[in-house]
Amino acid sequence: MRAMLFICGLLALTGCAGLPKPDPNQAWVDLEPSQDTTLHAMEVDERAWIDKRYFEVQPGSHVLTVRYQFPVQPTNIGPVNEPLWRDCQLDVKYKDFNAGQRYQLQTGSIGFRPWAKLYDAQRKVVGQGRPAGCQRA
Repeated sequence: MRAMLFICGLLALTGCAGLPKPDPNQAWVDLEPSQDTTLHAMEVDERAWIDKRYFEVQPGSHVLTVRYQFPVQPTNIGPVNEPLWRDCQLDVKYKDFNAGQRYQLQTGSIGFRPWAKLYDAQRKVVGQGRPAGCQRA
């Protein structure tokens, strides 16, 4: 068990080590998926974003599009045994990104409905996501 925890911790550190150093002239957005889900950066202002792990944007107004995959538990579906996986795109609009500022994008769901919230460094909600489309995964 200890070996498994050590390996998981090492893999997590390896993934973080691969992130580029934030540019102080841009805003950085960390992605924080909820448990048992996936969250990927997709687009900034309807333009493809290359790295799926984070966003880095110029100061000002932007729309960030993320891909969020999550399970809908059987208790929210009906008499089934397995969760139903959803694959959604969410748009998060924020008009005041600041240079050198770090933001955090969190996602979750209530039943079939996904949500996203953008937090500033003081953990204040500054933006919320709207589903741009969902399908069965």
